[in-house]
Amino acid sequence: METSMTEQANNLKSYPALRNIQYSPIKQGEEHYIVLWDPSGLSAEKLIIPLNLFYLFQFLDGEHSPEQIGVEYLKKYGEFLMPDKLDRLIADLDEKLFLEGERYEAVKAQAVKAYRDAPTRKPRFDGKSYEAEPQKLREQVAGFFSSKEGPGPDPSEHQGKAVKGLVAPNYEVNVAGPIYAWAYKELREAEAPDVYILLGTAHAGLAKPVAVTDKDFESPLGVVPVNRPIMEHLRSKGGDEWFADELRHETEHSIEFQLPFLQETVGARQSISIIPVLSLFPPGCVIDPALKDVTDQVERFVTTLKDAIAASGQRVCFLASANLAHIGLRYGDDKAPTDFSFHRCMQTDLEMLKHVENVDAQGFAEFLLKEQDRRHVLGFSAIYLLLRLIEAEKGEVLRYDREIVDQFNSTITYASAAFF
Repeated sequence: METSMTEQANNLKSYPALRNIQYSPIKQGEEHYIVLWDPSGLSAEKLIIPLNLFYLFQFLDGEHSPEQIGVEYLKKYGEFLMPDKLDRLIADLDEKLFLEGERYEAVKAQAVKAYRDAPTRKPRFDGKSYEAEPQKLREQVAGFFSSKEGPGPDPSEHQGKAVKGLVAPNYEVNVAGPIYAWAYKELREAEAPDVYILLGTAHAGLAKPVAVTDKDFESPLGVVPVNRPIMEHLRSKGGDEWFADELRHETEHSIEFQLPFLQETVGARQSISIIPVLSLFPPGCVIDPALKDVTDQVERFVTTLKDAIAASGQRVCFLASANLAHIGLRYGDDKAPTDFSFHRCMQTDLEMLKHVENVDAQGFAEFLLKEQDRRHVLGFSAIYLLLRLIEAEKGEVLRYDREIVDQFNSTITYASAAFF
C-alpha cells in the first residue's frame, strides 16, 4: 500500500531523518566540537555541536523517534537528555534544512525551478578559489604553468599528439593550480579536439549515479557552451533519467574549476563545447549483485554517451575532475594521519594509479574493493567513467601531490594524468 505525502511528512516529524550533511571535527581551546554543513549549498547555515550530541546523529535515520533517541543517549552516557533540549536540536536542524521534510522539499523545488529557468550556470567560486577578474585570472593560470611546482616551459614529449583524456584535481585552484597545469600543458601542446566531456565528482551526493545538465557554463573568461548534438542525443535516448539531479551542478565546484584552464589552453585558440557530467557511485557496482540497479544505470549511461559521440562525428576529450585519497578525522578515520600513514597512503595511491595508466577500469575498481576503500577515494566514479569511455592505448601520471586541510592533519591527495 502506497504511503501518502501527508503520511510521509508526519513520519518524518515523528522519526526525523538527517539529509546528506557533511561534518568535520574542530577544536576551540581545549574543547572538541563538530561543525556540520550542507554540501549541496541549498542551506548556507552551519551548526557547531558538542561531541555528546553528535553521537545522536546516527539515530536521525527516519527509524528512531525522539523518545528512542533519548534512550540511546541514556545508554551511552548514563544520564537523561532533557526532551526539550532534544526537541530544540531537531527544530534547529529542520530550520537549517538539515532534515528531510516539507521545509527542505519546498526550498529544493524553488531552487530547481530557478536553476532551470536561468540561461546559464553561473560561476560560484570566482573570487574565492580563483581570481574573479578576467585579466588577473589569465595571469593566475599562466603563473601555475611557470611556478616551481608547475610543468615549466620545456616542451612535452607528447607534443603534437592527440590527447584523448585527462585526469586533473578538483581541489582549490589557488592551492593545487600547478598540478592542474601539468595536465593542461599536454592539452595546450596537443592536437586538441573541440568537444570536452567533463566528468566531475558530485561531492554532495546524487539520487542516481550520474547527473547531466544542459546549461552553458559561465566563467570570468566567458561562456562555454554545451555541445547541443550530443546533449540532445542523451536526452532523446535517456529521457529525464540523466537530468533529474541537475541542480547539483549549481553548487558543485569540480567542473567549474576546470574551465579557466580549458579556456586558456584551448578556448583561446579555437571554439570549444562541453558535456557537463557529475557522478558518484561506489566501486562495488562492478561486481556486487546488491548494486545491480546502479550497475545497470551506469552501463546505460556509458552506452548512450558512446552512441551520442559516435552519432555526432566529433572528436572528443574526456576529462575526469577527481581527487584521490581523503584520510584523517575529517573523513571518518579514527585517528589523524602521521608521516608514516601518509607515506603508506601515497604508495597505495601510486599502485592504484597503475590501473589508471593501463586504462583498466575493472582493475581500478577491484583494487579499491580489495582494500575496502580505506582511503576514501571520492573521485572513483569520475575516473572509472573516463576509463570506460575513452579509447586510448595508455595513460601517464604526470604529477602527484597532497594538501593538509585542517588542524588535525586530514589530507587530500590528487594527481594529473594524460591519455593518448
